[in-house]
Amino acid sequence: MAVDPPARGPSIALMTITLDDGRVLDVSVTGPEDGTPLVFHHGTPGCVTQFHSMQRECAARGLRLVTYSRAGYGASTRNPGRAIVDVVPDIEAIADWLGADRFYVAGWSGGGPHALATGARLPRRVRGVLSIAGVAPYPADGIDWLDGMGEQNIEEFGLALEGEAALRPHHEQQAEELRNVDAAGVVNELSTLLPDADRAVLTDEFGEDLAAQLRDGVVPVDGWVDDDLAFTKPWGFELAELSDVPTFVWQGSDDLMVPFAHGQWLAERLPHATVHLEKGEGHLSIGVGALGRMLDELIA
Repeated sequence: MAVDPPARGPSIALMTITLDDGRVLDVSVTGPEDGTPLVFHHGTPGCVTQFHSMQRECAARGLRLVTYSRAGYGASTRNPGRAIVDVVPDIEAIADWLGADRFYVAGWSGGGPHALATGARLPRRVRGVLSIAGVAPYPADGIDWLDGMGEQNIEEFGLALEGEAALRPHHEQQAEELRNVDAAGVVNELSTLLPDADRAVLTDEFGEDLAAQLRDGVVPVDGWVDDDLAFTKPWGFELAELSDVPTFVWQGSDDLMVPFAHGQWLAERLPHATVHLEKGEGHLSIGVGALGRMLDELIA
């Protein structure tokens, strides 16, 4: 892998690294240089842009926050046809570039399965996995995968099941609005996906951070398309592979993006998982309000 070593110092700006197969990845690192990395898998759509609240909570615990854009997002080269498990070599390359023998991983929403894949396939390097409102595999025995989702997600994943030719025009149309969205606009654009608990946190700093994630995450739409297609086919690994990695599952009962049943399904099937099924929490509010507790538990 031909990359320059990370700059020394407590904080590293956005950069790209080149992988052995010639693809590049957007990567950003903040926090103490000697801290254990926490590699964060962003949602769908999303990108390398960091949440300020996550920067602060990680730094307060001596963690280095490492974010990246999945293949096809931002400046990260597309990897068409990728499965969830295909993220693992990318994360291993990032860890090697950082010189990190051991690290934590976390994933929010669409990042949840990617975090689980990393823990499953790198059990000797991953100290713990945090899944925040993560989606379950499709199909999943015992649940109706779409049941409980807001109207917009039902439409989106219905198109994903038809294939890229049906899905891409939808995403291109949605991206036209999201590329200029602000915090107030997020509420309008995601109207069918936001319970009251989530609307309440889409203010001030977090609202602007999420808007930035969405704006940058849909330029181009390749990553968004490929994420959705990957969610509707086999992940490429088994949850039983996480038997030796501490795993933590957080899910809110009022989530309209990834329904409560998804969290319950994962909780029942992940070996030795520590589970928090929180009443009254939504897709966003659970991560905003409980992030400190999540990190304390992850590193304990």
